[in-house]
Amino acid sequence: MYLRIATLLVALSGLLLAADVTGKWSFAVETSAGSGSPTFELVQKGTVLTGTYEGVVGKAPLKGTVEGNKIEFVVSAGQGELKYSGTIESATQMSGKAEYPEIGDATWKASKDK
Repeated sequence: MYLRIATLLVALSGLLLAADVTGKWSFAVETSAGSGSPTFELVQKGTVLTGTYEGVVGKAPLKGTVEGNKIEFVVSAGQGELKYSGTIESATQMSGKAEYPEIGDATWKASKDK
C-alpha cells in the first residue's frame, strides 16, 4: 500500500514540475569564438517541442523535448545541427549548454519575453 502511494506521489511530482515553455525567448550564448543573442519562438505540446531559431545563421526550424524541468532541442541550420540542452529554472528563466558545428561547446542563459 505505501509503495503504491509513494509511486503515485513520484509520478505526480513529475507532472507538477513540468513547465510550458511556449513563447518567445531571448538567449545569451557564450562560445570560445564570442557571444551571440539569438531568439527562439518555442511551441510545446506535451513533451514535444517545436519552433524557430533566429540568429547569426539566419532563421531555422527546431525540434526537441521537454521532460520535467529538462529541455533538449536541435536547430537544423545550414551549417549543421545546433544542439541545445538545459534546465528550466522557472516559468521565465532557463540555462544550459549547446554544441555548435566548427565552434564547439557553448553555454547559454535564456529569459522569456513578456
